[in-house]
Amino acid sequence: MPESSRKTETEEALRDRQQRREENKASRNIVTVISKFADDNLFLVRNVSTGLVVAGVIVIARSIRVITKFQTVHEIPARFFERNVSLRGKVHSITEEGIKVEHVPIYLPVFSSLLSKHKDACTSLLLVRLVGVNLTPEGKLWLLKNLTPAQTVWLKLISREDDALNCLVSQSKRSVWSFCTNEELLRLGLARTAPIAGVPPGSDLYWRLHKRLHRAEVKAEKKGRGLWKTESLWERTSNALRDNSLIRLMRRIFRKTE
Repeated sequence: MPESSRKTETEEALRDRQQRREENKASRNIVTVISKFADDNLFLVRNVSTGLVVAGVIVIARSIRVITKFQTVHEIPARFFERNVSLRGKVHSITEEGIKVEHVPIYLPVFSSLLSKHKDACTSLLLVRLVGVNLTPEGKLWLLKNLTPAQTVWLKLISREDDALNCLVSQSKRSVWSFCTNEELLRLGLARTAPIAGVPPGSDLYWRLHKRLHRAEVKAEKKGRGLWKTESLWERTSNALRDNSLIRLMRRIFRKTE
Protein backbone atom coordinates (compact mmCIF):
# COMPACT_ATOMS: atom_id res chain seq x y z
CA MET A 1 0.00 0.00 0.00
CA PRO A 2 1.34 3.45 -0.89
CA GLU A 3 2.71 5.45 2.01
CA SER A 4 0.35 8.39 1.28
CA SER A 5 -2.71 6.14 1.72
CA ARG A 6 -1.44 4.79 5.08
CA LYS A 7 -0.78 8.34 6.23
CA THR A 8 -4.32 9.45 5.26
CA GLU A 9 -5.91 6.54 7.16
CA THR A 10 -3.82 7.30 10.25
CA GLU A 11 -4.87 10.95 10.22
CA GLU A 12 -8.57 9.96 9.92
CA ALA A 13 -8.26 7.56 12.85
CA LEU A 14 -6.65 10.27 14.97
CA ARG A 15 -9.42 12.71 14.07
CA ASP A 16 -12.07 10.10 15.01
CA ARG A 17 -10.46 9.43 18.39
CA GLN A 18 -10.16 13.13 19.09
CA GLN A 19 -13.80 13.69 18.13
CA ARG A 20 -14.96 10.87 20.44
CA ARG A 21 -12.88 12.32 23.31
CA GLU A 22 -14.47 15.73 22.78
CA GLU A 23 -17.99 14.20 22.71
CA ASN A 24 -17.33 12.21 25.91
CA LYS A 25 -15.97 15.33 27.57
CA ALA A 26 -19.05 17.31 26.53
CA SER A 27 -21.35 14.58 27.88
CA ARG A 28 -19.48 14.56 31.19
CA ASN A 29 -19.74 18.31 31.35
CA ILE A 30 -23.53 18.18 30.86
CA VAL A 31 -23.88 15.52 33.56
CA THR A 32 -21.69 17.57 35.87
CA VAL A 33 -23.75 20.70 35.28
CA ILE A 34 -27.04 18.85 35.95
CA SER A 35 -25.66 17.19 39.08
CA LYS A 36 -24.31 20.50 40.36
CA PHE A 37 -27.67 22.19 39.69
CA ALA A 38 -29.50 19.42 41.55
CA ASP A 39 -27.12 19.71 44.50
CA ASP A 40 -27.41 23.48 44.61
CA ASN A 41 -31.20 23.41 44.27
CA LEU A 42 -32.05 20.24 46.22
CA PHE A 43 -35.06 21.86 47.91
CA LEU A 44 -36.51 22.90 44.53
CA VAL A 45 -35.99 19.44 43.03
CA ARG A 46 -37.70 17.79 45.97
CA ASN A 47 -40.65 20.17 45.73
CA VAL A 48 -41.02 19.54 42.01
CA SER A 49 -40.99 15.76 42.62
CA THR A 50 -43.56 16.09 45.38
CA GLY A 51 -45.70 18.26 43.14
CA LEU A 52 -45.65 15.65 40.38
CA VAL A 53 -46.66 12.93 42.86
CA VAL A 54 -49.50 15.07 44.21
CA ALA A 55 -50.71 15.85 40.70
CA GLY A 56 -50.65 12.14 39.86
CA VAL A 57 -52.68 11.25 42.95
CA ILE A 58 -55.25 13.93 42.14
CA VAL A 59 -55.59 12.73 38.53
CA ILE A 60 -56.02 9.11 39.63
CA ALA A 61 -58.48 10.03 42.39
CA ARG A 62 -60.55 12.08 39.96
CA SER A 63 -60.58 9.35 37.34
CA ILE A 64 -61.71 6.49 39.59
CA ARG A 65 -63.74 8.72 41.96
CA VAL A 66 -62.65 6.84 45.07
CA ILE A 67 -62.94 9.92 47.26
CA THR A 68 -66.15 11.35 45.79
CA LYS A 69 -69.09 11.43 48.17
CA PHE A 70 -72.25 10.45 46.33
CA GLN A 71 -75.24 12.46 47.51
CA THR A 72 -77.78 10.94 45.12
CA VAL A 73 -78.24 7.60 43.41
CA HIS A 74 -77.81 9.17 39.97
CA GLU A 75 -74.34 10.55 40.77
CA ILE A 76 -72.92 7.02 40.86
CA PRO A 77 -71.23 6.19 37.50
CA ALA A 78 -72.75 3.41 35.39
CA ARG A 79 -69.42 1.56 35.35
CA PHE A 80 -69.71 1.06 39.13
CA PHE A 81 -72.80 -1.08 38.52
CA GLU A 82 -71.21 -2.88 35.59
CA ARG A 83 -68.29 -3.88 37.82
CA ASN A 84 -70.42 -4.40 40.97
CA VAL A 85 -68.25 -2.00 42.96
CA SER A 86 -68.65 -1.97 46.75
CA LEU A 87 -69.26 1.36 48.48
CA ARG A 88 -68.92 2.06 52.18
CA GLY A 89 -71.89 3.58 53.96
CA LYS A 90 -73.27 4.56 57.36
CA VAL A 91 -76.76 3.45 58.34
CA HIS A 92 -79.19 6.22 59.29
CA SER A 93 -82.55 4.49 59.48
CA ILE A 94 -84.71 1.54 58.39
CA THR A 95 -87.94 2.48 56.61
CA GLU A 96 -90.73 0.69 54.75
CA GLU A 97 -88.96 1.62 51.50
CA GLY A 98 -85.56 0.26 52.51
CA ILE A 99 -82.38 1.27 54.33
CA LYS A 100 -81.35 4.93 54.38
CA VAL A 101 -77.56 5.09 54.11
CA GLU A 102 -75.02 7.91 53.98
CA HIS A 103 -72.16 7.23 51.57
CA VAL A 104 -68.75 7.36 53.25
CA PRO A 105 -65.98 7.67 50.61
CA ILE A 106 -62.34 6.75 51.11
CA TYR A 107 -60.63 9.55 53.03
CA LEU A 108 -57.29 10.90 51.89
CA PRO A 109 -55.84 13.75 53.99
CA VAL A 110 -55.87 17.11 52.15
CA PHE A 111 -57.10 15.59 48.85
CA SER A 112 -60.58 14.72 50.14
CA SER A 113 -61.28 18.30 51.15
CA LEU A 114 -59.75 19.71 47.95
CA LEU A 115 -61.79 17.51 45.62
CA SER A 116 -65.07 17.47 47.52
CA LYS A 117 -68.00 18.75 45.47
CA HIS A 118 -70.30 19.15 48.45
CA LYS A 119 -68.27 21.04 51.03
CA ASP A 120 -71.16 23.11 52.31
CA ALA A 121 -74.06 20.89 51.30
CA CYS A 122 -76.16 19.08 53.85
CA THR A 123 -75.85 15.31 54.07
CA SER A 124 -78.12 13.47 51.65
CA LEU A 125 -79.04 9.81 52.11
CA LEU A 126 -79.15 6.97 49.60
CA LEU A 127 -82.09 4.56 49.58
CA VAL A 128 -80.81 0.98 49.57
CA ARG A 129 -82.88 -2.15 48.98
CA LEU A 130 -81.82 -5.70 49.72
CA VAL A 131 -81.66 -7.29 46.29
CA GLY A 132 -83.27 -10.71 45.78
CA VAL A 133 -85.06 -10.69 49.15
CA ASN A 134 -88.69 -10.44 50.29
CA LEU A 135 -88.75 -9.71 54.02
CA THR A 136 -91.22 -11.17 56.48
CA PRO A 137 -92.49 -8.97 59.36
CA GLU A 138 -89.98 -10.80 61.58
CA GLY A 139 -87.27 -9.97 59.06
CA LYS A 140 -88.03 -6.26 59.34
CA LEU A 141 -87.77 -6.48 63.12
CA TRP A 142 -84.42 -8.27 62.75
CA LEU A 143 -83.15 -5.46 60.51
CA LEU A 144 -84.19 -2.82 63.03
CA LYS A 145 -82.30 -4.69 65.72
CA ASN A 146 -79.16 -5.53 63.75
CA LEU A 147 -78.69 -2.44 61.54
CA THR A 148 -78.39 0.34 64.07
CA PRO A 149 -77.81 4.03 63.26
CA ALA A 150 -74.18 4.99 62.55
CA GLN A 151 -73.28 1.36 61.83
CA THR A 152 -70.89 0.89 58.90
CA VAL A 153 -72.00 -1.33 56.03
CA TRP A 154 -70.67 -2.20 52.57
CA LEU A 155 -72.96 -1.89 49.58
CA LYS A 156 -72.20 -4.15 46.63
CA LEU A 157 -73.88 -2.38 43.73
CA ILE A 158 -76.12 -4.63 41.62
CA SER A 159 -78.53 -2.27 39.90
CA ARG A 160 -80.21 1.12 40.09
CA GLU A 161 -83.96 1.61 39.85
CA ASP A 162 -85.47 5.09 39.96
CA ASP A 163 -84.09 6.64 43.16
CA ALA A 164 -83.01 3.41 44.88
CA LEU A 165 -79.99 1.12 44.86
CA ASN A 166 -80.38 -2.66 44.75
CA CYS A 167 -77.45 -4.06 46.70
CA LEU A 168 -75.94 -6.92 48.59
CA VAL A 169 -75.43 -5.36 52.01
CA SER A 170 -72.54 -6.63 54.15
CA GLN A 171 -71.94 -5.83 57.80
CA SER A 172 -69.36 -6.78 60.41
CA LYS A 173 -70.12 -9.16 63.22
CA ARG A 174 -68.23 -8.53 66.45
CA SER A 175 -65.49 -6.78 64.44
CA VAL A 176 -64.04 -10.13 63.39
CA TRP A 177 -65.75 -11.14 60.17
CA SER A 178 -68.42 -9.80 57.88
CA PHE A 179 -71.52 -11.42 56.45
CA CYS A 180 -74.05 -10.64 53.75
CA THR A 181 -77.29 -9.37 55.28
CA ASN A 182 -79.33 -10.65 52.31
CA GLU A 183 -78.04 -14.18 52.83
CA GLU A 184 -78.32 -14.01 56.62
CA LEU A 185 -82.02 -13.12 56.48
CA LEU A 186 -82.67 -16.04 54.15
CA ARG A 187 -80.50 -18.36 56.25
CA LEU A 188 -82.55 -17.49 59.35
CA GLY A 189 -85.85 -18.03 57.55
CA LEU A 190 -86.80 -14.36 57.90
CA ALA A 191 -87.21 -13.76 54.16
CA ARG A 192 -87.93 -15.48 50.86
CA THR A 193 -85.95 -15.24 47.67
CA ALA A 194 -87.27 -12.81 45.05
CA PRO A 195 -86.36 -11.96 41.43
CA ILE A 196 -83.07 -10.05 41.12
CA ALA A 197 -84.32 -6.54 40.43
CA GLY A 198 -82.66 -4.60 37.63
CA VAL A 199 -80.67 -7.56 36.28
CA PRO A 200 -81.65 -9.25 32.98
CA PRO A 201 -83.03 -12.76 33.66
CA GLY A 202 -80.77 -15.39 32.16
CA SER A 203 -77.61 -13.29 32.51
CA ASP A 204 -74.57 -14.71 34.31
CA LEU A 205 -74.93 -12.20 37.13
CA TYR A 206 -78.60 -13.06 37.61
CA TRP A 207 -77.94 -16.77 37.97
CA ARG A 208 -74.89 -16.28 40.20
CA LEU A 209 -76.90 -14.17 42.62
CA HIS A 210 -79.97 -16.41 42.41
CA LYS A 211 -77.90 -19.52 43.15
CA ARG A 212 -76.16 -17.82 46.07
CA LEU A 213 -79.38 -16.60 47.69
CA HIS A 214 -81.33 -19.78 46.96
CA ARG A 215 -78.61 -21.81 48.70
CA ALA A 216 -79.13 -19.75 51.87
CA GLU A 217 -82.91 -20.22 51.69
CA VAL A 218 -82.55 -23.98 51.32
CA LYS A 219 -80.43 -24.11 54.49
CA ALA A 220 -83.23 -22.41 56.45
CA GLU A 221 -85.80 -24.80 55.01
CA LYS A 222 -83.74 -27.88 55.88
CA LYS A 223 -83.17 -26.69 59.44
CA GLY A 224 -86.74 -25.53 59.90
CA ARG A 225 -85.88 -21.95 60.76
CA GLY A 226 -88.18 -18.94 60.76
CA LEU A 227 -91.04 -19.28 58.32
CA TRP A 228 -89.90 -22.85 57.61
CA LYS A 229 -90.28 -23.89 61.21
CA THR A 230 -92.45 -27.00 61.67
CA GLU A 231 -94.29 -28.03 64.83
CA SER A 232 -92.95 -30.87 66.91
CA LEU A 233 -95.03 -33.99 67.57
CA TRP A 234 -95.93 -32.69 71.04
CA GLU A 235 -97.00 -29.30 69.65
CA ARG A 236 -99.13 -30.92 66.94
CA THR A 237 -100.77 -33.24 69.48
CA SER A 238 -101.46 -30.36 71.90
CA ASN A 239 -103.00 -28.23 69.15
CA ALA A 240 -105.15 -31.14 67.96
CA LEU A 241 -106.49 -31.80 71.47
CA ARG A 242 -107.11 -28.11 72.08
CA ASP A 243 -109.14 -27.82 68.90
CA ASN A 244 -111.09 -31.09 69.41
CA SER A 245 -114.83 -30.45 69.93
CA LEU A 246 -115.21 -33.26 72.52
CA ILE A 247 -112.38 -31.88 74.61
CA ARG A 248 -113.92 -28.39 74.47
CA LEU A 249 -117.30 -29.83 75.60
CA MET A 250 -115.71 -31.65 78.52
CA ARG A 251 -113.97 -28.45 79.59
CA ARG A 252 -117.30 -26.60 79.64
CA ILE A 253 -118.89 -29.34 81.75
CA PHE A 254 -116.06 -29.28 84.26
CA ARG A 255 -116.30 -25.49 84.53
CA LYS A 256 -120.05 -25.70 85.30
CA THR A 257 -119.56 -28.34 87.98
CA GLU A 258 -116.94 -26.33 89.80
